[in-house]
Amino acid sequence: MSTRLLSGSAVALVTPFNEDRTIDTEALRKLVHFHIEAGTDIIIPCGTTGESPTLTGREQTEIIRIVKEEAGNDIMVAAGAGTNATGEAVELAVNAEKAGAAAILSVAPYYNKPSQEGIYQHYRHIAEAVSVPIIIYNVPGRTGCNVAASTILRLARDFGNIAAVKEATENIAQIVELIEERPAHFSVLTGEDSLILPFMAMGGDGVISVAANQVPSKVKMLVDALRNGNLETARSINSSLRKLFRLNFIESNPGPVKYALARMGMVREVYRLPLVPIAPENKAAIDSELEALGLI
Repeated sequence: MSTRLLSGSAVALVTPFNEDRTIDTEALRKLVHFHIEAGTDIIIPCGTTGESPTLTGREQTEIIRIVKEEAGNDIMVAAGAGTNATGEAVELAVNAEKAGAAAILSVAPYYNKPSQEGIYQHYRHIAEAVSVPIIIYNVPGRTGCNVAASTILRLARDFGNIAAVKEATENIAQIVELIEERPAHFSVLTGEDSLILPFMAMGGDGVISVAANQVPSKVKMLVDALRNGNLETARSINSSLRKLFRLNFIESNPGPVKYALARMGMVREVYRLPLVPIAPENKAAIDSELEALGLI
């Protein structure tokens, strides 16, 4: 079992909105307690699943403050606090730490298409600005650039608070390199629910999960089974969740997962543009799986 600080089952939390698209603080507080009761290890508001590109800096700070207020010491609060402008990313990280985040999830700078040296300097400035652990968020499908394993390892070795990477990729060669060559303090987490089993079998430390929004206890059981070497149990849980893992990405995240949570009575099916409700046929497919899992 990993003894690293950032490990286990982490949820990439949705942001609940009221009908007027303001933050639904009541629903947000209830979601925190849902995860405390389920045993989720880390709760991460204001990431991609939390519709962070549509949140203002002030809203992000307020969401983090509320999540930390409700979580207390019962669950670790990390927080999404990244963007493609380094100065703004530093400001978001500093404000997240002040709001109570125990760690920062910082997305690789997108659209700019920086060199690996530019990516290194981006994270260097963030690392020097905060004292809490930083999770590098590598998601090339959204950012348009890959943070190379060599860059991630260089950052991990140069800065003690560069503590983890969320690898939202299927690049097995890169994942293996990170796991095998990382320093002792550094965690390697997957951002792909469908890869939890093989990822952790290779030595990964856990997951930052979308499906944990809907089935936090089952994702926690899957991760714990793998951490404890109970492969048969892990296979059974993984098989039961396989369709849900796929359906959560039948359209752009967080469309499907937020629809599912609305059907479960936990949030409203409200998004901020340019996100819109998912297609009727995809809703029907999700309804069928939610019924099969006993969630509605």
